[in-house]
Amino acid sequence: MRKTQARMRSHLRRAARNFPRESISIDTRPDTSDRYYLEGVGYLIGDVSCRYNARSGYLRCAVNPSGPCEGCRYYEAKEFSN
Repeated sequence: MRKTQARMRSHLRRAARNFPRESISIDTRPDTSDRYYLEGVGYLIGDVSCRYNARSGYLRCAVNPSGPCEGCRYYEAKEFSN
């Protein structure tokens, strides 16, 4: 078992050394076109009238996180209670 673990560590070290060191840039910021500020809450993105909206400045919703909200087939109006 120890030989297998040592072999696996050696294999992982070798793979890590051969992995390309280039930096990969991924833009994870949400599109600012549907971002707005709500007093007392902060910045939100997406359509807050949708049932699935995350009410977050980072994540639009649970079923369509990358958006857009317009024309989303999962849109369900949220029922607001008074």
